[in-house]
Amino acid sequence: MMVQVKDGGLPLFHGSFAAPSPLPKTRRFHLLAQAAVPSRTQRIMESLPASGEVGGAGGAYSYNALKRLDGLWSGICSASPVVQEPQQVVSNVSGLFRGSELAEKCADVFDVVVCGGTLGVFIATALSSRGFRVGIVEKGLLKGREQEWNISRKELLELAEVGVLTEDDIDFVTAASFNPNRCGFEGKGEIWVHDILNLGISPAKLIEIVRKRFDFLGGVVLEGCSVSNISIYEDAAVLQLADGRILSSRLIIDAMGNFSPVVRQIRLGRKPDGVCLVVGSCCRGFKENTTSDVIFSSASAKSVGKSVAQYFWEAFPAGSGPLDRTTYMFTYLYPEPGSPLLEELLEDYWELMPQYQGVSLDDLEVLRVIYGIFPTYRDSPLPAAFDRILQFGDASGIQSPVSFGGFGSLTRHLGRLSAGIHEAIDNNFLDCQSLSLLNPYMPNLSATWLFQRAMSAKKQSNVSPTFINELLYANFTSMQKLGDPVLRPFLQDVIQFGPLVKTLGLVMLTRPLILPSIFEQVGIPVLLDWLGHFVMLGYYTFLSCYIDPLIRPLSNRFPAKMRYELKQKLEAWKYGSGLDYEFE
Repeated sequence: MMVQVKDGGLPLFHGSFAAPSPLPKTRRFHLLAQAAVPSRTQRIMESLPASGEVGGAGGAYSYNALKRLDGLWSGICSASPVVQEPQQVVSNVSGLFRGSELAEKCADVFDVVVCGGTLGVFIATALSSRGFRVGIVEKGLLKGREQEWNISRKELLELAEVGVLTEDDIDFVTAASFNPNRCGFEGKGEIWVHDILNLGISPAKLIEIVRKRFDFLGGVVLEGCSVSNISIYEDAAVLQLADGRILSSRLIIDAMGNFSPVVRQIRLGRKPDGVCLVVGSCCRGFKENTTSDVIFSSASAKSVGKSVAQYFWEAFPAGSGPLDRTTYMFTYLYPEPGSPLLEELLEDYWELMPQYQGVSLDDLEVLRVIYGIFPTYRDSPLPAAFDRILQFGDASGIQSPVSFGGFGSLTRHLGRLSAGIHEAIDNNFLDCQSLSLLNPYMPNLSATWLFQRAMSAKKQSNVSPTFINELLYANFTSMQKLGDPVLRPFLQDVIQFGPLVKTLGLVMLTRPLILPSIFEQVGIPVLLDWLGHFVMLGYYTFLSCYIDPLIRPLSNRFPAKMRYELKQKLEAWKYGSGLDYEFE
């Protein structure tokens, strides 16, 4: 097998903190016993030429990086009832920074400092274009991976509306374009759509363009810098870097990803409520390479080690060559002892991917191996827990629990967030209560939790192994009957009340016998919790449609604090009901 690599992998840390803990002793002993016979994954990955890793999703590529990630994942799945005390990164300090002895050692002063540059550069550039002095602190190099991000042009245009890109830039960074896009479930039939995740965007080119714009606007990038701690004074947030430098800022934006140490401190290190595990590769040698799979399942739930998993697939043509194709295999599960490791999923991937794509692995040239862990929490988005610190991107939990990677949600919310942050800084509304209004409760996001639970296979379940595919096929065919205005927003992780009611109603009318299995699969407590979010989704829809038009024209008459709070509430109604999405 011919092999070469540029980079790959889906890492967890966008910031600058400690490596994950090692595997538990029992799991480590089991794997050491097998170490004498390298796995197929190890042989493939160690045959790939090494290249420099970068930050952000897709920046880690090596087999050693995979093992480190599995060590972290195994620790999350540990049965230990004692929650390990997370590192205390943020602390509150009484008094004013400008009058302290530490102020004399301050190396630079900013309006905003963004920690984590891969996705953070987008909000940093948006705020720089509004006239703020912004700095980015990035542990590695601020550059994008070679492996493409898949997105639609409609979502990218939202970056142009904010001023981060131009439409010419979008054309430049688009490495591949393909249609139509397939959805299918275990031989039950296929649904074809257009313009859904149908562009392959080069992160390397995209981040290079955005960084150049950030530099042009006067932004400062500090590469190779790790944050040691953050102190919150009454008048400033102060970052101390590992090299001893001290930075002062009015606001810190935490863009360090799903495993941000600040988020870990806020959540007290508790276990995620759900996880999406993703593995895959980019290979050369696919002769049929003009369409994509948005979601495809070719088999029922199956045993994986001591657990059970329902595998799903995505596949996209890659921009590096006409025969290059990226295939992802992913699964949703609850982290518990016995959950499969990424390496175990990759072993299944090498076995199943050729069958799924109708090729022989021996005829493919592996360019990159891709892997990642995407934890989700039911209490998301994450409100601000400290004055002068706001979570952004994956760290904020604003992404859908059924998606992996938050670039799509970033494009959707960037305009709202940049405008809200601008107003908060201008008026010094930087207390945690005011900042929490920028990451508000969104019922459409919370309602999506039911879908992740329904797509997660359960051990010792009375539900048929074919249930998940049957449920998804019933939902997708119902949405197809209702038309693109229902199907397209759902495929872009935007849940709206009207389409959801129509879809559920049609499923219950056409497939009533599936309801007992739904109760068994997700459980009554989850269904009752979801029902509350469903009611709130309808309520937010009513407020956004009928109350917002009455209030918004009057908002400028209120005092600054009330105006700010009202605007963020109106935005919460709009985005929380999915009505920010406009069907083309």
